[in-house]
Amino acid sequence: MNNQQREALATRVLGMVASGDAEVLVSADESALTRFTRDTIHQNVAKHETSISLRILRDGKMGVARTNILNDEGLEACVAHASALTAFSPPDPLLGQLPVSPTVEPTPGAFDQATTDATPMYRADAVATIFKHAQAANAWCAGYVSTASYGVTIANSRGALQSFDGTDAAINTKMTAPDSTGFAEAHATNIASLDADAVGRRAARIAVDSAQPVGVAPGEWTVVLAPAAFGELLTYIGDHFSAQAFDEGSSFFGRDLGRPYFSPNLSISDDFSHPLAPSMPFDFEGQRKSRVDLVRSGIVNDIVTDSYYARKLGRTNTGHALPAPNAVGPQPLNLVVAPGKHTRDDLVHSVERGLFITRFWYIRVVDRRRAIVTGMTRDGTFLIENGSIVRGVKNMRFNVSIVDALAHCEPAREQARTGGYAYSLVVPTVRIDGFTFTSGTDF
Repeated sequence: MNNQQREALATRVLGMVASGDAEVLVSADESALTRFTRDTIHQNVAKHETSISLRILRDGKMGVARTNILNDEGLEACVAHASALTAFSPPDPLLGQLPVSPTVEPTPGAFDQATTDATPMYRADAVATIFKHAQAANAWCAGYVSTASYGVTIANSRGALQSFDGTDAAINTKMTAPDSTGFAEAHATNIASLDADAVGRRAARIAVDSAQPVGVAPGEWTVVLAPAAFGELLTYIGDHFSAQAFDEGSSFFGRDLGRPYFSPNLSISDDFSHPLAPSMPFDFEGQRKSRVDLVRSGIVNDIVTDSYYARKLGRTNTGHALPAPNAVGPQPLNLVVAPGKHTRDDLVHSVERGLFITRFWYIRVVDRRRAIVTGMTRDGTFLIENGSIVRGVKNMRFNVSIVDALAHCEPAREQARTGGYAYSLVVPTVRIDGFTFTSGTDF
């Protein structure tokens, strides 16, 4: 569906609601994925779905219903269901009225027609390029190449109307050599900017260079985290900057803004317009999304809000609502760590003895309030001696407070987009001192 078709559908649904404030979210998603392993494409999948979510507010009560049945019968059933749910919802005077939407400009670079039009053969050609690097490195590889396009329209009975179209593409691969592995990735809104040859070459090089890994003693180490590792770690404190976590006191900073928790080298923003990861310029209430400085030179500076928590806390609405209802409140979905002064190589050269880590995996929260997590290194861990990466190291388990780790960090100058199935963010390589490893492995 294009903008006009989604807006027509939203208007049609609004016209079916007899009473109360109503909000319609129309989502039209089209995604395709080519997955491979051991030099063979084993899965080609594609999905196209259009759905609506209807929220009705009536007498301080809320009812929400969703459907992907878009004929008259399906839409009428959705309206009836949402309306009926308002009778069972507990009243909440803070719900108020639905907000009116301002004019919002499109985000430059968020949509690319070539990505929408990419064929299975285009993805297969990218995979074939990766296979060549695996064979040359005497390794086998696994991963995926994916493309997606999505459209969002939000309309409500108070006149709000916003539409957005975006695209995304990704390459993710792991090379497995006889006694080592390597990882590389690439993400962009424009598929033409993804270089499968560079991704395959980088993953193969990491696997080859980390061959015959040695074990090292656990304990406190100076580490240099590549963007994939740093990004995976950072995702576990993103939700601490939600107004809901702030209100509940479950963030690592409680309700105490304005204090230095991190290194003065560290600044983190939520920025939907960053050129490496341009995204939707409004939230799921149709409100303009603001760029928010969450951490400024190590000081926890701000939180993100939606209309509910802006009203409850007496703060400005930053435009970070998720689709209602949800259990987590407003969220910063576009984290960006500001670049530092030195290059990635400079950070490595500054380490007398430490570890370079390509990637983490299987991170789990140990203590939410103190932001303590545990996890493993994966797919390219290296020993640094006298400012040089010298050889591969066997994987290790870590147990750290993210807050403590980022109190002793220095970001590099170069930024990269990294991500997984459920997150995307822009980060540089980073050096962290005093990173605690609790045990080693035999692989």
